[in-house]
Amino acid sequence: MNAKRLFWILFLLNLFNYIDRQVLFSVFPLIQNDLHLTDFQLGTLASVFMLVYMCYAPVVGFFADRHPRQYWIAASALLWSAATFLSGLAKNYASLLGARAFIGVGEGGFTTIAQPFLAEQYPKNKRATVLAYFGLALPAGGALGYLLGGLIGASWGWRMAFMLVGAPGLVLALLAFTRIKDREHRNLDNRKKPGLGQYIALLQNKPFLFLCLAHAMQTFVLGGLSAWMPTYFHRFFDMDVARAGLVFGGMVIAAGALGTFLGGKIADRLLKKTNYAYFLVIAASFILMIPFAGAGVVSHRMPFSLITFFIAMVFIFLPQGPVSAALVALSSRKVRSMAFAVNIFIIHALGDALSPALIGHLSDVFGLKMAVLGCLSVLLPACLFLHLSAKFARAEGRLIRYYAQDASEI
Repeated sequence: MNAKRLFWILFLLNLFNYIDRQVLFSVFPLIQNDLHLTDFQLGTLASVFMLVYMCYAPVVGFFADRHPRQYWIAASALLWSAATFLSGLAKNYASLLGARAFIGVGEGGFTTIAQPFLAEQYPKNKRATVLAYFGLALPAGGALGYLLGGLIGASWGWRMAFMLVGAPGLVLALLAFTRIKDREHRNLDNRKKPGLGQYIALLQNKPFLFLCLAHAMQTFVLGGLSAWMPTYFHRFFDMDVARAGLVFGGMVIAAGALGTFLGGKIADRLLKKTNYAYFLVIAASFILMIPFAGAGVVSHRMPFSLITFFIAMVFIFLPQGPVSAALVALSSRKVRSMAFAVNIFIIHALGDALSPALIGHLSDVFGLKMAVLGCLSVLLPACLFLHLSAKFARAEGRLIRYYAQDASEI
């Protein structure tokens, strides 16, 4: 199918993927008051989603590399949208926890497949940019989730917020069923279909594995801050739920769009000079994010904190396109869905499946400011993992082979 049409369908699905995922965080205080939950229980609502999401990804990744992928994409969108809508009907903590788990199944199926599927439609020298454009759905969807959740929650309650943001995905799921075609897998015979042993091979791919570990550290920080910053603004800046969602949502969409756009553009331009462009952009973002975010936490002046948080958010979003493009470069075409499934499992198992609940626990013990500072520290080992990924990629000649091949063969 036409690459631009495919892009927009997948982008809209990805947009609501993040809206439905992030709306929870803007209504944390409302849910806490209504259901009488601790900070740890609130964090667990985010963590259970990620636990299911990461465990389901390898399952769908295996089958997606063996069968046409459009059906998996559409079914995933249908499931997560219905589960989001049903979250608004939850009567207690257990039922809300269950609904969040099913959202993880749907969104895990979509994210595993969508990025490699989209990357295959474009030449290598444009992939970081295209995947960065696709990744703009993260800040845009996240911001809309915060904004809509805060505004709807303040006016009509947290239940209505879930119902209203879940409904559009049902229509997009139907669009995916009818408009997306996966011609790459149409004539795949049994000899070409990858087996479960490919997961072992991917885990033995050192450049790929260390990149996944570095990405996990970034995801730990991004997931933790996404979950807790609206509540942080509510507690320390005396903002009500609606204003906290509005302010943080605005910061996410502006800083996220700027960082994601710049990351893809810079990486593709730098690619003309070095095969390690992706690694350089990712490393710079990790190093620069720490001092700005730390300054925002320790400051007692709200304007200064908001400015430094904004700059830090630009840097934390900078790697979105380069990371995805690097994952494509370090894996073969026949197992791309499986490769992204492995990445999803690792980044969420070690990343945002842990960070919301861990920050909640540290907040209960030490306070939310200290919990956020502790979250930032994981970017230090991220730099080490990124160095090891580039080192092994150079030693094994993976990037040289990748860029020597014609785009149509990748």
